[in-house]
Amino acid sequence: MRYMLLIYGDESGWGNLSEEQAQAEMQKWYAYTEEMRAAGVSEHGEALQPTATATTVRSKNGEPIVTDGPFAETKEQLGGYYMLNVADLDEAIKWAAKCPGASAGKIELRPIQEFPDAP
Repeated sequence: MRYMLLIYGDESGWGNLSEEQAQAEMQKWYAYTEEMRAAGVSEHGEALQPTATATTVRSKNGEPIVTDGPFAETKEQLGGYYMLNVADLDEAIKWAAKCPGASAGKIELRPIQEFPDAP
């Protein structure tokens, strides 16, 4: 079963870390990613640029309405994701609990909607 593991946290926290602290944190992420790859449960994953780099697009009468950033008033921002392929929700929860982002933020697990008849 496939799940999107969405990682939410306070992106401003990275700016408060020293170079050594930032490197130590990144090592946790590299180790987590490698553990998932070795177990064969991660299809892919990526970190996202800060929300200040985002663009929001809506459509009105077929024309795009473009604004900078999501700029929602939240304490936590979507910072990255992994696509998991695991046996069930229990296994997805185990991987989510191991995620370095789970200790400082939160992890959302969302099952992927499969469309077997899609071209």
